[in-house]
Amino acid sequence: MQTRRVVISGMGSISPFGRGVETLIESLFDMKSAVVNVPALNDFGGLRTRVAALVPEIDPREIPRKHRRSMSPMSVFATLACQEALGQSSPPAEYFTNGRMGIIIGSTVGSPTVTEEFFRGYLTNHSTEGMRATTFFQIMNHSCASNVAQTLGINGRILAPSSACSTSCQAIGYGFEMIAFGKQDVMLCGGADEFHPLSPAIFDIMSAASVAYNDAPHRTPRPFDSNRDGVVCSEGSGIVVLESLDSAKRRGAPILAEIAGYATRSDTSNIADPNSDSMDACIRQALEDAGISADRIDYVNAHATGTIQGDTAEAAALNRVFGGNVPVSSLKGHLGHTMAACGALETIASIAMMNKGAIVPTLNLETIDPLCANIRHVREVERLSVGILVKNNFALGGVNSSIVIRRYEHD
Repeated sequence: MQTRRVVISGMGSISPFGRGVETLIESLFDMKSAVVNVPALNDFGGLRTRVAALVPEIDPREIPRKHRRSMSPMSVFATLACQEALGQSSPPAEYFTNGRMGIIIGSTVGSPTVTEEFFRGYLTNHSTEGMRATTFFQIMNHSCASNVAQTLGINGRILAPSSACSTSCQAIGYGFEMIAFGKQDVMLCGGADEFHPLSPAIFDIMSAASVAYNDAPHRTPRPFDSNRDGVVCSEGSGIVVLESLDSAKRRGAPILAEIAGYATRSDTSNIADPNSDSMDACIRQALEDAGISADRIDYVNAHATGTIQGDTAEAAALNRVFGGNVPVSSLKGHLGHTMAACGALETIASIAMMNKGAIVPTLNLETIDPLCANIRHVREVERLSVGILVKNNFALGGVNSSIVIRRYEHD
């Protein structure tokens, strides 16, 4: 079957650095850390970690109350990120209503904040009296996708993947496939999550949350570093507008990059522990899908969250696929782990780096773990011509995903 080329024509960001793609990219190149000590975490018994990266206060009231009342913070993040992405892409009005523009936006779960409020009332009073009619629309798993569709009036396909760290990478990949095979012309793709103490608590229970830097939050997480001690949870939303190349060229849309290939695989070796063989296979499958050999890759944006096992497994997989000469960096040291948003936010940053001709290094990488020393780490902002890159995301539950992205050469 003949497939269509797929490009990115818009990007939007709500990150722990604030609102907008420009703010995100400037903060990364300035080597800033968004991680802070969160005093409120002291109130939770058994929770050892005290750090997170939180979105600065955003006023949701610019979203009409008709739509805002069914949104939790994650849907607000997603809606505002979509508006920025659409503002850059500027699709014509008819795209919103002709059924050819769709949405793929996922989250790890529905709003944990609203879920807690619901069950606090229910378990205390054993009654549903006083509960708002809009509660379900905030806690359903497809809350972000549905709220964006309702607010922006988009009536094409709608999908809400929920695969933790791989969520928005899968969203972009599935959107790429839908457009490539002619099922949609334009897709809003990405993910969103809001911070709740249960997120770091889950990692803490698994001994995978950062706990050693509570008094020096800017020093964690530490991807690939010998002194790394785990994940720092954060929040936000990343959205990209995917579009067929023909559509983008026809209407003169900005073409920021081209999606060349995608793969996602289930790792059945263990539901919790990362496996380098499965990562290796996923990356190779994405390259095969793109029809691009490993020796043509100029940069890899690693998933690398700062866990002992995850970073080691990914480094081993990258070495087997690319050898030791392809530049690699992770953005988790700057942003923390934005969960369902990380794939899209880090894709946005990777595309910006490609177009700037410079790569952001891994923040807090001071002493490379010998088990992670078999790849070429980017240690400082590095001028680099990137024609093709790979973006990885590997999730708990054995959900691995990789995207191949290339600079669009106008033809």
